[in-house]
Amino acid sequence: MQGNKLTIAGIEILPGQSRRLEIPVANLYTDTDIFIPIHVVRAKKPGPTLFVSAAVHGDELNGIEIIRRLINSKYLNLKMGSLILVPMVNVYGVLNQSRYMPDRRDLNRCFPGSEKGSLAARVASIFLEEVVQHCDYGIDLHTGAIHRSNLPQVRANLSDPETSALAEAFGVPVLLNANLRDGSLRQAAVEWETKILLYEAGQALRFDEISIRAGVRGVINVLNELGLLKRKIKRKKTIPFVANNSTWIRASASGFVNTLKELGDQVSKGDVLADIGTPFGDSLAKVTANKSGIIIGKQNIPLVQEGDAMFHIAYFSENEENIASTIEQMQEALEESAELSSPDIDPALIR
Repeated sequence: MQGNKLTIAGIEILPGQSRRLEIPVANLYTDTDIFIPIHVVRAKKPGPTLFVSAAVHGDELNGIEIIRRLINSKYLNLKMGSLILVPMVNVYGVLNQSRYMPDRRDLNRCFPGSEKGSLAARVASIFLEEVVQHCDYGIDLHTGAIHRSNLPQVRANLSDPETSALAEAFGVPVLLNANLRDGSLRQAAVEWETKILLYEAGQALRFDEISIRAGVRGVINVLNELGLLKRKIKRKKTIPFVANNSTWIRASASGFVNTLKELGDQVSKGDVLADIGTPFGDSLAKVTANKSGIIIGKQNIPLVQEGDAMFHIAYFSENEENIASTIEQMQEALEESAELSSPDIDPALIR
Protein backbone atom coordinates (compact mmCIF):
# COMPACT_ATOMS: atom_id res chain seq x y z
CA MET A 1 0.00 0.00 0.00
CA GLN A 2 2.97 2.29 0.46
CA GLY A 3 4.99 1.55 -2.66
CA ASN A 4 8.01 -0.68 -2.23
CA LYS A 5 8.94 0.50 1.28
CA LEU A 6 7.99 -1.68 4.23
CA THR A 7 8.87 -0.68 7.80
CA ILE A 8 7.61 -2.60 10.83
CA ALA A 9 8.60 -1.86 14.43
CA GLY A 10 11.09 0.71 13.15
CA ILE A 11 12.90 -1.84 10.97
CA GLU A 12 12.85 -1.56 7.19
CA ILE A 13 12.51 -4.86 5.33
CA LEU A 14 14.02 -4.50 1.88
CA PRO A 15 12.77 -6.21 -1.30
CA GLY A 16 14.15 -9.75 -1.48
CA GLN A 17 14.59 -10.01 2.30
CA SER A 18 12.98 -12.28 4.89
CA ARG A 19 12.98 -11.06 8.48
CA ARG A 20 11.64 -12.11 11.85
CA LEU A 21 10.62 -9.15 13.95
CA GLU A 22 9.08 -8.42 17.33
CA ILE A 23 6.55 -5.62 17.77
CA PRO A 24 6.75 -4.39 21.38
CA VAL A 25 3.50 -4.08 23.33
CA ALA A 26 2.78 -3.40 27.01
CA ASN A 27 4.87 -5.44 29.47
CA LEU A 28 3.41 -7.82 32.02
CA TYR A 29 3.24 -6.54 35.59
CA THR A 30 6.29 -8.75 36.29
CA ASP A 31 8.21 -6.37 33.97
CA THR A 32 8.45 -9.17 31.40
CA ASP A 33 8.72 -7.89 27.84
CA ILE A 34 5.82 -8.82 25.56
CA PHE A 35 6.11 -8.77 21.78
CA ILE A 36 3.93 -9.68 18.83
CA PRO A 37 6.07 -12.01 16.67
CA ILE A 38 6.17 -11.25 12.94
CA HIS A 39 7.66 -13.17 10.01
CA VAL A 40 8.01 -11.14 6.79
CA VAL A 41 8.81 -12.51 3.34
CA ARG A 42 9.45 -10.05 0.49
CA ALA A 43 10.09 -10.71 -3.19
CA LYS A 44 12.43 -8.47 -5.14
CA LYS A 45 9.63 -7.56 -7.53
CA PRO A 46 6.94 -5.23 -6.15
CA GLY A 47 3.38 -6.47 -5.85
CA PRO A 48 0.49 -6.86 -3.40
CA THR A 49 1.09 -7.28 0.34
CA LEU A 50 -0.93 -9.84 2.29
CA PHE A 51 -1.02 -10.53 6.02
CA VAL A 52 -2.04 -13.78 7.68
CA SER A 53 -2.90 -13.45 11.38
CA ALA A 54 -3.72 -15.99 14.08
CA ALA A 55 -4.68 -16.05 17.76
CA VAL A 56 -6.53 -12.74 17.88
CA HIS A 57 -8.36 -14.90 20.39
CA GLY A 58 -5.58 -16.38 22.50
CA ASP A 59 -7.12 -19.85 22.87
CA GLU A 60 -7.54 -20.37 19.10
CA LEU A 61 -4.42 -22.37 18.32
CA ASN A 62 -5.04 -23.92 14.89
CA GLY A 63 -3.95 -20.72 13.16
CA ILE A 64 -0.61 -20.73 14.96
CA GLU A 65 0.13 -24.17 13.53
CA ILE A 66 -1.08 -23.13 10.06
CA ILE A 67 1.39 -20.23 10.07
CA ARG A 68 4.19 -22.43 11.44
CA ARG A 69 3.73 -24.82 8.54
CA LEU A 70 3.58 -21.96 6.05
CA ILE A 71 6.84 -20.50 7.35
CA ASN A 72 8.57 -23.87 6.95
CA SER A 73 7.03 -24.73 3.59
CA LYS A 74 9.30 -24.98 0.54
CA TYR A 75 6.40 -23.69 -1.55
CA LEU A 76 6.46 -20.28 0.12
CA ASN A 77 8.67 -18.73 -2.55
CA LEU A 78 7.40 -15.36 -3.72
CA LYS A 79 7.95 -14.00 -7.21
CA MET A 80 6.46 -10.62 -6.29
CA GLY A 81 4.87 -8.75 -3.43
CA SER A 82 5.17 -9.32 0.31
CA LEU A 83 3.73 -11.65 2.93
CA ILE A 84 3.42 -10.76 6.62
CA LEU A 85 2.78 -13.75 8.90
CA VAL A 86 1.61 -13.10 12.46
CA PRO A 87 1.28 -16.36 14.43
CA MET A 88 0.05 -14.65 17.62
CA VAL A 89 -1.70 -11.29 17.85
CA ASN A 90 -3.08 -11.78 21.38
CA VAL A 91 0.13 -13.07 22.98
CA TYR A 92 -1.32 -12.45 26.44
CA GLY A 93 -4.23 -14.79 25.73
CA VAL A 94 -1.92 -17.51 24.41
CA LEU A 95 0.16 -17.31 27.59
CA ASN A 96 -2.98 -17.72 29.70
CA GLN A 97 -4.76 -20.15 27.33
CA SER A 98 -7.56 -17.61 27.29
CA ARG A 99 -9.73 -16.12 24.57
CA TYR A 100 -9.45 -12.70 26.16
CA MET A 101 -6.90 -10.04 26.99
CA PRO A 102 -5.77 -9.62 30.63
CA ASP A 103 -8.29 -6.75 30.97
CA ARG A 104 -11.03 -9.33 30.12
CA ARG A 105 -11.79 -7.64 26.83
CA ASP A 106 -12.30 -9.47 23.55
CA LEU A 107 -9.54 -8.11 21.28
CA ASN A 108 -11.71 -8.79 18.24
CA ARG A 109 -14.25 -6.27 19.51
CA CYS A 110 -11.69 -3.53 20.24
CA PHE A 111 -10.53 -2.46 16.76
CA PRO A 112 -9.47 0.08 15.59
CA GLY A 113 -8.34 0.67 19.16
CA SER A 114 -6.53 3.63 20.64
CA GLU A 115 -2.97 4.47 21.61
CA LYS A 116 -4.21 5.69 25.01
CA GLY A 117 -7.11 3.32 25.60
CA SER A 118 -7.39 0.00 27.41
CA LEU A 119 -4.72 -2.68 26.97
CA ALA A 120 -6.86 -4.40 24.32
CA ALA A 121 -7.42 -1.08 22.53
CA ARG A 122 -3.67 -0.39 22.52
CA VAL A 123 -2.83 -3.81 21.06
CA ALA A 124 -5.50 -3.36 18.38
CA SER A 125 -4.11 0.06 17.49
CA ILE A 126 -0.53 -1.25 17.33
CA PHE A 127 -1.52 -4.15 15.08
CA LEU A 128 -3.36 -1.89 12.64
CA GLU A 129 -0.54 0.64 12.51
CA GLU A 130 2.32 -1.85 12.25
CA VAL A 131 0.75 -4.53 10.03
CA VAL A 132 -2.63 -3.86 8.44
CA GLN A 133 -1.80 -0.41 7.08
CA HIS A 134 0.81 -1.99 4.80
CA CYS A 135 -1.50 -4.63 3.36
CA ASP A 136 -3.78 -4.89 0.35
CA TYR A 137 -5.19 -8.23 1.54
CA GLY A 138 -5.51 -10.20 4.74
CA ILE A 139 -6.52 -13.62 6.05
CA ASP A 140 -7.53 -13.84 9.72
CA LEU A 141 -7.46 -17.38 11.14
CA HIS A 142 -9.98 -18.43 13.81
CA THR A 143 -11.54 -21.49 15.45
CA GLY A 144 -14.73 -22.09 17.36
CA ALA A 145 -14.89 -20.96 20.98
CA ILE A 146 -14.18 -23.21 23.95
CA HIS A 147 -16.11 -26.52 23.67
CA ARG A 148 -17.34 -25.59 20.17
CA SER A 149 -16.12 -26.79 16.77
CA ASN A 150 -16.51 -25.12 13.38
CA LEU A 151 -16.54 -26.81 10.00
CA PRO A 152 -13.80 -25.31 7.75
CA GLN A 153 -15.45 -22.23 6.25
CA VAL A 154 -14.61 -18.76 4.99
CA ARG A 155 -16.57 -15.71 6.05
CA ALA A 156 -16.26 -12.55 4.00
CA ASN A 157 -18.05 -9.74 2.20
CA LEU A 158 -19.01 -11.79 -0.83
CA SER A 159 -20.77 -8.84 -2.48
CA ASP A 160 -17.31 -7.50 -3.35
CA PRO A 161 -16.21 -9.35 -6.53
CA GLU A 162 -12.49 -9.49 -5.70
CA THR A 163 -13.06 -10.63 -2.12
CA SER A 164 -15.52 -13.24 -3.38
CA ALA A 165 -12.97 -14.55 -5.91
CA LEU A 166 -10.34 -14.93 -3.18
CA ALA A 167 -12.83 -16.65 -0.88
CA GLU A 168 -13.66 -19.11 -3.66
CA ALA A 169 -9.96 -19.68 -4.36
CA PHE A 170 -9.33 -20.54 -0.69
CA GLY A 171 -10.91 -23.88 -1.47
CA VAL A 172 -13.34 -24.81 1.31
CA PRO A 173 -16.85 -26.02 0.44
CA VAL A 174 -18.77 -23.45 2.50
CA LEU A 175 -18.60 -19.66 2.19
CA LEU A 176 -20.63 -17.48 4.53
CA ASN A 177 -21.60 -14.01 3.36
CA ALA A 178 -21.08 -12.47 6.79
CA ASN A 179 -21.84 -8.96 7.96
CA LEU A 180 -19.05 -6.95 9.56
CA ARG A 181 -19.03 -6.99 13.36
CA ASP A 182 -18.43 -3.75 15.20
CA GLY A 183 -14.92 -3.62 16.65
CA SER A 184 -13.63 -6.63 14.70
CA LEU A 185 -10.31 -6.82 12.89
CA ARG A 186 -12.23 -7.54 9.70
CA GLN A 187 -14.26 -4.35 10.02
CA ALA A 188 -11.17 -2.25 10.76
CA ALA A 189 -9.25 -3.80 7.86
CA VAL A 190 -12.07 -3.05 5.43
CA GLU A 191 -12.13 0.57 6.62
CA TRP A 192 -8.40 0.69 5.81
CA GLU A 193 -9.31 -0.63 2.32
CA THR A 194 -7.72 -4.01 2.99
CA LYS A 195 -9.73 -6.89 1.53
CA ILE A 196 -9.92 -9.65 4.11
CA LEU A 197 -11.07 -13.25 4.55
CA LEU A 198 -11.91 -14.83 7.89
CA TYR A 199 -11.16 -18.57 8.08
CA GLU A 200 -13.07 -20.49 10.77
CA ALA A 201 -12.26 -24.12 11.54
CA GLY A 202 -11.83 -26.46 14.50
CA GLN A 203 -12.14 -25.65 18.20
CA ALA A 204 -10.30 -23.66 20.86
CA LEU A 205 -7.27 -25.10 22.70
CA ARG A 206 -7.00 -28.04 20.30
CA PHE A 207 -5.15 -28.81 17.09
CA ASP A 208 -7.56 -30.17 14.49
CA GLU A 209 -5.54 -31.74 11.67
CA ILE A 210 -8.21 -31.46 8.97
CA SER A 211 -8.76 -27.79 9.79
CA ILE A 212 -5.01 -27.11 9.80
CA ARG A 213 -4.45 -28.82 6.47
CA ALA A 214 -7.39 -27.00 4.89
CA GLY A 215 -6.02 -23.71 6.23
CA VAL A 216 -2.50 -24.26 4.90
CA ARG A 217 -3.88 -25.24 1.53
CA GLY A 218 -6.25 -22.27 1.55
CA VAL A 219 -3.56 -19.64 2.20
CA ILE A 220 -1.36 -21.13 -0.52
CA ASN A 221 -4.35 -21.08 -2.89
CA VAL A 222 -4.95 -17.38 -2.19
CA LEU A 223 -1.27 -16.53 -2.73
CA ASN A 224 -1.47 -18.46 -5.98
CA GLU A 225 -4.66 -16.64 -7.01
CA LEU A 226 -2.97 -13.28 -6.41
CA GLY A 227 0.01 -14.33 -8.54
CA LEU A 228 2.52 -13.99 -5.69
CA LEU A 229 4.10 -17.46 -5.96
CA LYS A 230 7.06 -18.30 -8.18
CA ARG A 231 5.74 -21.80 -8.65
CA LYS A 232 2.39 -21.52 -10.38
CA ILE A 233 0.11 -24.13 -8.86
CA LYS A 234 -2.60 -25.73 -10.92
CA ARG A 235 -5.73 -25.89 -8.85
CA LYS A 236 -8.76 -27.92 -9.75
CA LYS A 237 -11.49 -25.37 -9.30
CA THR A 238 -14.49 -26.41 -7.30
CA ILE A 239 -17.46 -24.12 -6.90
CA PRO A 240 -18.14 -23.56 -3.19
CA PHE A 241 -21.62 -23.15 -1.76
CA VAL A 242 -22.56 -19.73 -0.46
CA ALA A 243 -24.74 -19.32 2.61
CA ASN A 244 -26.40 -15.96 3.06
CA ASN A 245 -28.06 -16.92 6.31
CA SER A 246 -27.26 -19.04 9.36
CA THR A 247 -28.55 -19.45 12.88
CA TRP A 248 -27.73 -21.20 16.15
CA ILE A 249 -30.23 -23.76 17.45
CA ARG A 250 -30.47 -23.37 21.23
CA ALA A 251 -31.24 -25.78 24.06
CA SER A 252 -34.85 -25.73 25.25
CA ALA A 253 -33.94 -27.47 28.53
CA SER A 254 -30.96 -28.01 30.85
CA GLY A 255 -29.39 -31.44 31.10
CA PHE A 256 -27.14 -34.08 29.55
CA VAL A 257 -26.82 -34.21 25.77
CA ASN A 258 -26.95 -37.18 23.43
CA THR A 259 -25.78 -35.75 20.10
CA LEU A 260 -27.28 -37.31 16.97
CA LYS A 261 -25.81 -35.07 14.24
CA GLU A 262 -22.22 -33.97 13.54
CA LEU A 263 -20.34 -31.21 11.71
CA GLY A 264 -20.98 -31.24 7.97
CA ASP A 265 -24.19 -33.24 8.26
CA GLN A 266 -27.10 -32.31 6.04
CA VAL A 267 -30.29 -31.81 8.04
CA SER A 268 -33.91 -31.25 7.09
CA LYS A 269 -36.50 -29.17 8.90
CA GLY A 270 -37.76 -31.13 11.88
CA ASP A 271 -34.77 -33.48 12.12
CA VAL A 272 -33.75 -34.32 15.69
CA LEU A 273 -30.22 -33.04 16.28
CA ALA A 274 -29.84 -34.08 19.92
CA ASP A 275 -31.71 -35.33 22.93
CA ILE A 276 -31.47 -33.59 26.32
CA GLY A 277 -32.05 -35.77 29.36
CA THR A 278 -31.81 -35.98 33.14
CA PRO A 279 -29.02 -37.75 35.07
CA PHE A 280 -31.50 -40.65 35.45
CA GLY A 281 -31.93 -41.09 31.70
CA ASP A 282 -35.33 -39.44 31.35
CA SER A 283 -35.74 -37.36 28.16
CA LEU A 284 -36.45 -33.68 28.77
CA ALA A 285 -36.41 -32.23 25.25
CA LYS A 286 -35.54 -32.89 21.63
CA VAL A 287 -33.37 -30.35 19.80
CA THR A 288 -34.66 -30.05 16.23
CA ALA A 289 -33.68 -28.20 13.06
CA ASN A 290 -35.96 -25.30 12.22
CA LYS A 291 -34.91 -25.29 8.54
CA SER A 292 -33.01 -27.48 6.10
CA GLY A 293 -29.29 -26.83 5.89
CA ILE A 294 -25.78 -27.96 6.83
CA ILE A 295 -24.29 -28.02 10.34
CA ILE A 296 -21.26 -25.71 10.26
CA GLY A 297 -20.73 -25.40 14.02
CA LYS A 298 -21.65 -27.34 17.16
CA GLN A 299 -21.14 -27.51 20.88
CA ASN A 300 -18.96 -30.42 22.01
CA ILE A 301 -19.48 -30.60 25.76
CA PRO A 302 -22.35 -32.98 26.64
CA LEU A 303 -23.88 -30.60 29.20
CA VAL A 304 -26.21 -27.71 28.42
CA GLN A 305 -28.13 -25.01 30.19
CA GLU A 306 -31.42 -23.89 28.75
CA GLY A 307 -30.68 -21.29 26.08
CA ASP A 308 -27.16 -22.52 25.26
CA ALA A 309 -26.22 -22.43 21.57
CA MET A 310 -25.83 -26.04 20.39
CA PHE A 311 -25.86 -26.30 16.57
CA HIS A 312 -24.93 -23.64 14.00
CA ILE A 313 -26.83 -24.32 10.78
CA ALA A 314 -26.15 -22.57 7.46
CA TYR A 315 -28.95 -22.29 4.93
CA PHE A 316 -28.43 -22.54 1.19
CA SER A 317 -30.52 -22.05 -1.90
CA GLU A 318 -28.61 -24.88 -3.61
CA ASN A 319 -29.14 -28.60 -3.13
CA GLU A 320 -27.88 -29.49 0.35
CA GLU A 321 -27.08 -33.03 -0.80
CA ASN A 322 -24.47 -31.63 -3.20
CA ILE A 323 -23.00 -29.52 -0.40
CA ALA A 324 -22.77 -32.47 1.97
CA SER A 325 -21.05 -34.52 -0.75
CA THR A 326 -18.50 -31.77 -1.42
CA ILE A 327 -17.74 -31.47 2.30
CA GLU A 328 -17.22 -35.21 2.55
CA GLN A 329 -14.88 -35.19 -0.46
CA MET A 330 -12.78 -32.41 1.07
CA GLN A 331 -12.49 -34.25 4.37
CA GLU A 332 -11.50 -37.50 2.66
CA ALA A 333 -8.86 -35.78 0.53
CA LEU A 334 -7.31 -34.06 3.53
CA GLU A 335 -7.39 -37.20 5.66
CA GLU A 336 -5.60 -39.18 2.93
CA SER A 337 -2.79 -36.63 2.64
CA ALA A 338 -0.48 -37.46 5.53
CA GLU A 339 2.19 -35.20 4.04
CA LEU A 340 0.31 -32.11 5.13
CA SER A 341 1.02 -33.04 8.75
CA SER A 342 4.64 -32.06 8.02
CA PRO A 343 5.75 -28.51 7.21
CA ASP A 344 5.76 -29.21 3.46
CA ILE A 345 2.60 -29.23 1.39
CA ASP A 346 1.56 -32.10 -0.81
CA PRO A 347 1.20 -30.49 -4.27
CA ALA A 348 -1.58 -32.94 -5.12
CA LEU A 349 -3.77 -31.22 -2.55
CA ILE A 350 -3.31 -27.72 -3.95
CA ARG A 351 -6.17 -27.94 -6.36
